[in-house]
Amino acid sequence: MKTIDELIQDGVEGRRVFVRADLNVPLEGTTITDDGRIRAVAPTIAKLAEAGAKVIVASHLGRPKGAPDPQFSLAPVARRLGEILGRNVSFAADTVGDSAKATVAALANGEVTLLENLRFNAGETSKDDAERGAFADALASLADLYVGDGFGAVHRKHASVFDLPKRLPHAAGDLIATEVGVLKKLTDDVKRPYVVVLGGAKVSDKLGVIDNLLEKADRILIGGGMSYTFLAAKGHEVGISLLQKDQIPVCQEYLARAEARGVEFLLPVDVLVSADFPDLKTKAPANPELVASDAIPADKEGLDIGPKTRELYASKLADAGTVFWNGPMGVFEHPDYANGTKAVAQGLLDSPGFTVVGGGDSAAAVRILGFDENAFGHISTGGGASLEYLEGKTLPGLAALED
Repeated sequence: MKTIDELIQDGVEGRRVFVRADLNVPLEGTTITDDGRIRAVAPTIAKLAEAGAKVIVASHLGRPKGAPDPQFSLAPVARRLGEILGRNVSFAADTVGDSAKATVAALANGEVTLLENLRFNAGETSKDDAERGAFADALASLADLYVGDGFGAVHRKHASVFDLPKRLPHAAGDLIATEVGVLKKLTDDVKRPYVVVLGGAKVSDKLGVIDNLLEKADRILIGGGMSYTFLAAKGHEVGISLLQKDQIPVCQEYLARAEARGVEFLLPVDVLVSADFPDLKTKAPANPELVASDAIPADKEGLDIGPKTRELYASKLADAGTVFWNGPMGVFEHPDYANGTKAVAQGLLDSPGFTVVGGGDSAAAVRILGFDENAFGHISTGGGASLEYLEGKTLPGLAALED
């Protein structure tokens, strides 16, 4: 995989360099609530601009349906990217149309532009190779070189991620190089004990990684909405908590495999419950009730791990050699249900091992809850990509850069 430094050494001054970034940031209206992904890719963009390249940045945002949708415009991102870079970032109002062509043509050496949301064009995400290829051809006509640095999208076989690097001389940006190096530490060079903390809403999103990590991890700690399917798999009442009934058999299989292999597989021992989901806008007091995890009332929903679980999980992180955390322990956006996620984050900070925070929600929680990002070993920009890498899957965007 060619590096961006090698690309720059070959000469980028005056050349149009297409940078596929991951600028899929959370928005409230036009306000960016977490700019972590913009800051993560900014060094790559700055490095190219300082080398005299004409930098064309592109990304997706949200899930528009292959046509322009104002709520998913990247215009607010262009403004924030300019602030972070300390230089003007022009904005093209389309992806491959007249605005994109004119904006790119107007670039001087060292200048940066951002194209509108790639997913406003149906060809970006099409499953039809010809349609996707046609869009990649149009994008390729804008540039001379390609840099892949959108790690959060490399698990997608999309035009700008998979097809475009096949059409241009290409290299991996610094962010992707860093992410891959970190993931290798979680697969090829693991210091033990290896502890994996998994949370989030759906157990189905994590089945593949659990399946693979049962062969590698020493301890797996489960929290968040996905924990209630595992609790149900053990025969416990989970009330109106998040539950994927169709996944109960596979959860039972994983619990049995963990026991057979000697992997510690921990579930919450106590939880905070309520009959009502909290108001995340007003943050009004939710008055949760603390119950044992095997005594959840039938009319209540589990919304965070309890204090005994927090203490238990912290003890399991205390001597870890390597920790991978993906997914919050509860509804961390509300102060009454944030303590479980806080405890895990603090447990990573207190751990002597190499700590990796993976996934958009976990990374956002670290920032929202006031932790110092630099205190962790690594905060990944790609939740789904990280999980699929740890599952042992081939990621299309990385494979394209290897060619």
